[in-house]
Amino acid sequence: MYFYSIAAYSMNKFFALYSALLLFASCSSTPTQSNEINGCDVHGTARANRPEYELNVYKNRYTFPKPADFVTGITLEQLLSSGNEHDFPVEKAINVSGYVFNVKMGGVETCNCKAKDEAYRDTHIELTPDENHTGPEYRLIVEVTPRVRALMGVQGTDWSTDELKQLLPGHHVTVSGWLFYDEEHKSQAFATKPHGEHNWRASCWEVHPVTEIKVLD
Repeated sequence: MYFYSIAAYSMNKFFALYSALLLFASCSSTPTQSNEINGCDVHGTARANRPEYELNVYKNRYTFPKPADFVTGITLEQLLSSGNEHDFPVEKAINVSGYVFNVKMGGVETCNCKAKDEAYRDTHIELTPDENHTGPEYRLIVEVTPRVRALMGVQGTDWSTDELKQLLPGHHVTVSGWLFYDEEHKSQAFATKPHGEHNWRASCWEVHPVTEIKVLD
């Protein structure tokens, strides 16, 4: 078992993105509303009367979970099949293992102030049970966010989308990070809409943000 650590960020980009994060990063599990990155706070561009206004605070957590924050006994299969937002605690973190089917850049979202620059967009990692079960009904979405990518850059680890595309697909991994239920995708997940024509994921459950990746093979 080992942990990929690739230092490949340019220093100019590094300081432009990340200097503010160093002032606020701590080991608290409570989402904070004080942090900005690229002028974007944790609510993003969501309006205060919209559900995503508070959801974005959880998506944009940038604290690393402490040992006491982790819960055990939650499997990849349970996350894939759950259509209930109350099944698991979103204030807790987990370790979950699986096969990386794909890595791709996330969409243009309110949580990132609709940024188009890839440095300020999420990275989607599609985790499946194994290499023989990779259809959308088997895919758990786990996400690397700009804020955590920034903090990994401080440590000399490149979690850019391009780098993760090179390193992860086709490997078995364990990812760690915060549990999150992204209700915005209820109409695109098999667990909540079994016969949806445009389903691209198993469940609304995610590990978001990811705070550690270990490659197992």
